Amino acid sequence: MKICMPVPEQNGMNSVIFGHFGSAPYFAMYDTEKKDVSFVTNNESEHEHGQCMPVGYLQKNGAEIVLCKGMGARAAIFLISAGIKPYMIDVDTVADAIKDFTSGKAVLMNESIACHEHDCH
Repeated sequence: MKICMPVPEQNGMNSVIFGHFGSAPYFAMYDTEKKDVSFVTNNESEHEHGQCMPVGYLQKNGAEIVLCKGMGARAAIFLISAGIKPYMIDVDTVADAIKDFTSGKAVLMNESIACHEHDCH
């Protein structure tokens, strides 16, 4: 399984989780079988609020799960409709995010916990 996380830099498992899904410069892609992380550039990091739709290239890169600190309801709905499950986390690094997800601490995203304004977290 591949787990996707928004990050501002490519620093392996020590990469910091970016505050908001769509504005991150990169996505860390953690492969649970290989136990390694690779990075995908977010070609839509510069966008107007609510206009980022990276679902297509996340699918192309095999993402099945997204872990993030915040995401708008529209992005969550698009991910879910594409078969990618978004989860909320409250940790700072890719390593900690993977640990929280595998231990069941991540919270499955739904519209009621999604961001409804740009500075929601």
